[in-house]
Parts: sequence; structure tokens; C-alpha cells
Amino acid sequence: MQPRRVARELALLSISQLPNSPEKLRDKDLKDLLAAAVRTLTAEVRETLETAAAELQRGNDRVLKTELLRHEVQASDAQRAIAMVKEAIGLTQGAINRLGMALDLPEMLQMAGQLNVQDHAMELISAVLEHREALDQCLNDSMVDWQLSRLARVDRDVLRLAMAEILHLGTPDRVAVNEAVELAKRYGDPESYRFINGVLRRALDRLKADHQLPPSAEGHRQEGRPPRRDRD
Repeated sequence: MQPRRVARELALLSISQLPNSPEKLRDKDLKDLLAAAVRTLTAEVRETLETAAAELQRGNDRVLKTELLRHEVQASDAQRAIAMVKEAIGLTQGAINRLGMALDLPEMLQMAGQLNVQDHAMELISAVLEHREALDQCLNDSMVDWQLSRLARVDRDVLRLAMAEILHLGTPDRVAVNEAVELAKRYGDPESYRFINGVLRRALDRLKADHQLPPSAEGHRQEGRPPRRDRD
């Protein structure tokens, strides 16, 4: 995997666990970033498994009720119980996948070159923290009847990282949007990537209309945009 792509993943996973102060951030190294990323993934695994356990218990309770009241129960009750169990299984599978990602991180870093990854990850995180207020305002202005603060943490940070790359690190917008979509597919909910794509496209359209899109980003717009089916 390319160092810059690994750095994006590391920045996304670790940023919520790191200090907001630029001075304190300078004291962090690759080991700290990796530890923060693993903490993020394990916290998500724990939360997902707790939700799965609760859903499984609800499904089990409904199954027992169905068995006890078989002569009175409707088919819809049994279907709801089955749906709950399936949801619990899906959540558990997601948690297992997150554990696999945590185990893969050290190998990814080794393959990509640790120094390159550390430098670029720190650059990304610093850009987000330094310009966070302006980035959040830009993203909020690009949402319809929705707010950045209401999004899942991973979706918020994917959006912030992409806009920081475009506005402050000279990354072409086509590249930043594509990478954000891939991060959302890997770490977000099943529909997150569509939402992420739509918000970033609207943000870029607004910036372009206001002549605020950096020269490094202009001229790199992706042709053939997919249909927008955003949740905002």
C-alpha cells in the first residue's frame, strides 16, 4: 500500500485520540499514532459488540415470546425476531472486521515505510487541527438540513481530512475526494461513502463559485460524477 494512503488511514483513526494543541502534537511519534489508531478501532469494536449483544437479546426474547404464544403470534413477529438476529450477526461481523484492521496496521506501516507515513500523517493531522474551525464552517455550509456535529465521528474526520488536503496541502480535489470515498467505504457505514461524496462535491462547487478553490485543485475535477443520493 502507498505511504500516503496508509498515512491517511492512520490520521483518520488517530486524530480523535490525539491532543488538539499543536505544541503537544509535535511530541508524538509513529508509535503514538499507531497506539491511538488501535484505541479507536478497539473502542469501535467494543461499542459494536455491545450493540450486537443487545440486539441479539431482543431477538432472543422475541423468539421465546413467539414460542410461548405460538397460537396467537403473527408471522410479522417471527420476522422481526429473525431480522434482529440477522442485525446482530451483521454487527458482530463488522466488529470482527475492525479487529482485523487493527491487526493489519503494523504490517501496513512496515510495508509503506514508517518515516514517510509518520511525516504525512502528522502533516494531515496538523492541517485539520490548525484550520478546523474554517473547515467545519465550509462543510456545514455545504449540507442541507444537517450539521457536521450530528455525523458519526469517522464521517466528520473523513470530510475534514479531505478538505484540509484540498485547501491547505495542495492535493488535487479529484484525488482527495476519491481517497475520502475509499476511507468511508472502509471505515464508515454502508451508505457513508455516498454522503461523503455528495458533501465534498457541493463544498467544491461552492468554493469554485466563490473563486476560493486553490489553483492546485482546479482543473482536476472528476468527470462522470456518480448520482447524488446524500443523507443530508
